Amino acid sequence: MRNSICFVMTLLCFSFQLRAQEIVTLWLDKDIPNYKLSDGQEFIPKRDIIFIQKVQKPTLEIFLPSKQNSNGMAVLILPGGGYSGVAYDWEGTDYAKWFNSQGIAAFVLKYRMPQAKSVITSYKAPIQDTQRAMRYMRHNSEKFNINKDNVGVIGSSAGGHLASTLGTHSKIYYESKDAIDNENTNPNFMMLIYPVISMKKGITHNGSRNKLLGTSPQEELVTQFSNELQVTKTTPKTFIIHSGNDKAVPVENSIRFYQALIKKNIKTTLHIYPDGGHGYSLGKSNKKAPDWTIVAEAWLKTLH
Repeated sequence: MRNSICFVMTLLCFSFQLRAQEIVTLWLDKDIPNYKLSDGQEFIPKRDIIFIQKVQKPTLEIFLPSKQNSNGMAVLILPGGGYSGVAYDWEGTDYAKWFNSQGIAAFVLKYRMPQAKSVITSYKAPIQDTQRAMRYMRHNSEKFNINKDNVGVIGSSAGGHLASTLGTHSKIYYESKDAIDNENTNPNFMMLIYPVISMKKGITHNGSRNKLLGTSPQEELVTQFSNELQVTKTTPKTFIIHSGNDKAVPVENSIRFYQALIKKNIKTTLHIYPDGGHGYSLGKSNKKAPDWTIVAEAWLKTLH
C-alpha cells in the first residue's frame, strides 16, 4: 500500500512539472486584431526542425527557471522564418532552455504570418502579436517571478526584424482590449541574431520584405519598417550577432543598425564573425558558426 501511495505521489509531481510549462493564447478569438474568419490552417512540413507555417492564432509558450535560480529577468523569443513561418524549436524553444540555464524566464511567441488568410493587413499582424506578448509578460510579472523593468526581446533573422521593430517603434498597432494592454510594450534590452533590419532593396532579405510588406509596397511603408531609420534615444541597449559571409541576410543590416544606435548613444555590442553563414541557431551544429552564447552570457550578466 505504501509503495502504491509513493507511486501516485511521484506521478502527481511529474504531472505538476509538465503543467508548469504552459502555452497561452494572447487574445480571445473575438478580440484578435486585424483578423477575419477564413479556412486557413497552420501546418508543419516534414523537416528536421519544427517549422510552423501559416500561423493563424498567436500563442506564447512559457519556460520558467526554478525560483531559486531565477534572477528576475525575462526575455521574449521571436523565432525566424522569413515571415513565412516560425522555426519554433530551432530559434525558439532551444533558446528558451538556454535562457533558463542562465536564470532567465523565457517566453516563445508563435506569431501570425503576415500573408495568412485570416490577416487583413499584412505588416500589422506580427508586431501586434509581439506587442501583446510583451504586455502579457509584464502584466503577469508577479505570477512568473519576473521584474517587469528587466524584460527583453531576442529575435533571429526575420524574428530579428520583428524584435527590432518592437524596440524602435513607439506606435501601438492595435486598440486596447483589456487590463493587459495598460502595460508598456518597449523592451528593456534587445538581442538580435543575424537579423533582418532594413526593408531597403539591396540590403534587406527580399523574402522577408515581400511577405511582410507585399511585392510593391509604398516607399513610406518601406521606410517605416527599415528599423535602422527608426532608432531614437529611447531605443534599448542592444546585443547583435552576425556573420560576414551571410548570403541570406547581408551583414550590412547589423552594421547599419549598430551605426544608428551609437549615433543615439545607445549602449550596443556587435560581434561580427567571418564564418557561419545564416541560420545557425545556437551555433552548436555548424562547426564554422560562432558559439555566441559565450559572449551573450557575459553581456546578460551586465543587465542584472
